[in-house]
Amino acid sequence: MISTLDRQMMVRALQLARRGCYSTRPNPTVGCVLVRNGAVVGEGFTRPAGGNHAEIEALQSCKTTGAARGATAYVSLEPCSHHGKTGPCADALIEAGVAGVFVAMRDPNPAVTGQGITRLRQAGVDVVEGLLEVEARAINPGFYQRMESGRPRVRVKLACSLDGRTAMSDGSSQWITGAAARADVQRWRGRSGAILTGVETVIHDDPALTVRDESLNIPAQPLRVIVDSSLRTPPGSRILEQAGSTVIAYARESEQRAALEAAGAELLLLPGADGRVDLAALVKELATRQCNDILVECGARLAGSMLEQKLADEIVLYMAPVLLGSNARPLLQLPIDAMDNKVTLQMTDLRRIGDDLRLTLQPSY
Repeated sequence: MISTLDRQMMVRALQLARRGCYSTRPNPTVGCVLVRNGAVVGEGFTRPAGGNHAEIEALQSCKTTGAARGATAYVSLEPCSHHGKTGPCADALIEAGVAGVFVAMRDPNPAVTGQGITRLRQAGVDVVEGLLEVEARAINPGFYQRMESGRPRVRVKLACSLDGRTAMSDGSSQWITGAAARADVQRWRGRSGAILTGVETVIHDDPALTVRDESLNIPAQPLRVIVDSSLRTPPGSRILEQAGSTVIAYARESEQRAALEAAGAELLLLPGADGRVDLAALVKELATRQCNDILVECGARLAGSMLEQKLADEIVLYMAPVLLGSNARPLLQLPIDAMDNKVTLQMTDLRRIGDDLRLTLQPSY
């Protein structure tokens, strides 16, 4: 029977897991709490890739030798059973002498799922699965989706005025939203494996597309990806001058290829049937590069294409309390000619960020 203490300790494990959401990619962030005789004797969360997993951190945090013997471990994800850059956490818990383990959810990796739990049970450890599974899944949605479906979670970030406009007719758009909303976007960037934009945004806005919030302590800048069918990206663009890597996905060759490669860009040929970049193939390619979450920051055309091709899993929309008028540019280029073809969105979150509203929405394709 699951007690109030069990729930409280798993809540704590989930709180710990959230501390690593900017630093563990491509690994999931996991939290672990060790409890003996009703008292916490150790706790920890996943360190950056190559470092300790949450269970090892919790065991090493114990102040006395043997403190974990007879304890119960509360873990937000099934302890691993395989050798990677670190040893199996299931073995470490067994060797420490824990008596029981509460697991919020199984490892979604089909190659290893259930193996850690089996190993624990074979060693005589009492294992309870599924405690706060929904809450645990919400912490690493991109990792779970990539493991279960082979594609990362695609999050499209948009910002508009109250009348649904993103820029004036001449293209000027800085700044529609306030400083708090822009700071909030930094956090979305920080937890993303890749930030994707279109060549029009690069040409007109010349963004860096980096995480500038040093307090997030990210281990490395996310991969930057430009959708540029005919290689029109200027070689002197700021996005090519930043730390980390930039990939330009293209569909047609151009004389500018050599200059872009000399500027440090990786060119990726992904032609689609319409002569443009095959966006579905691009998303699949990013999954092979262990990108769990993709943040799309782009203009109306590419954002509309992501929705039209049913590639967007989530929309994060910042809405500012301003009006730009009917001559301003629309939020999306999404050709819909009948009510029956409308895209229905489910609102999963609504909150105020500074003076702006942030709506989190899931398309219902």
